[in-house]
Amino acid sequence: MYGNYYKPSGFGGFSFFPPVIKALMIVNAAVFVFTSPSLFGQFMIDGFPLGAWYLQYLALMPLESGHFFPWQLVTYQFMHADFFHLFFNMFFGLWMFGMEVEHTWGTRKFLTFYLTCGVVAGLCQLLLAPIFEPSLAPTVGASGAVFGVLVAFAMLFPDRYIYIYFLIPVKTKYFVMFLIVLGVMSIGGGGAVANLAHLGGALAGYIFIMYDLRKIPLHDVIQEMRGSFNKYSSRGSSHHTEQDIHNSKVINFSERKTDPAEEHQRKIDEILDKISRSGYQSLSEDEKKVLFEASKKLN
Repeated sequence: MYGNYYKPSGFGGFSFFPPVIKALMIVNAAVFVFTSPSLFGQFMIDGFPLGAWYLQYLALMPLESGHFFPWQLVTYQFMHADFFHLFFNMFFGLWMFGMEVEHTWGTRKFLTFYLTCGVVAGLCQLLLAPIFEPSLAPTVGASGAVFGVLVAFAMLFPDRYIYIYFLIPVKTKYFVMFLIVLGVMSIGGGGAVANLAHLGGALAGYIFIMYDLRKIPLHDVIQEMRGSFNKYSSRGSSHHTEQDIHNSKVINFSERKTDPAEEHQRKIDEILDKISRSGYQSLSEDEKKVLFEASKKLN
């Protein structure tokens, strides 16, 4: 990231990849090797190709096929039709745009976001494809989840520039908007692209972030319900006297005064602010290491 232009770090930094993105790339590559008809997928089990078995039980099968299973909403995200399908999803989608999102959010939140977008994308494909794009072909690929990641990057860094064909600078928000409009216009046009899954993942990403930013009423309702539940649960298990509560408050107050976690959190906040202003590449090596270690524990 240089100034306001997006340029991901070089290939030599695999050890500095965020943990979730690194794991997703490894798992997707391994699944591709074991399911590809030209690789391990060509092996036979009782005369049935292993790749076809994987496709039937792990790909997202249409409801009309009679072969749909709930776990397919997750497993289909790790299967890909061919090498270029895998390469574009993992490199041009997940790595290029997801790396900075995970560095900003932390591992747990990013993984939850990624899988949620993928599941919602699968649901949209299952429920809407029979209406707009009827087909009995299975759906595979991480594209729905990747579209969610693209939306997340565009909402977190809307004015960052990316280069189309390495030559034409375009702001991220316009680039992602173009992809979404293109997806809408392509619905029902035939072909092997699961446009409804792409749009479902993008919509899931947008709602997730709006909820996280407390810009939709649902957030406050859920927080109130959670607070009421915690209050009810603690009421039945509380046996402390008023003096005990007073003493615990004094102890906690004194602990907070000497707690080094506050200083560490302040440092993390400063690093995140620096990323928002100047991008991930503006960090020093020490700051990157601090953020990398903290990302394992955040959220």
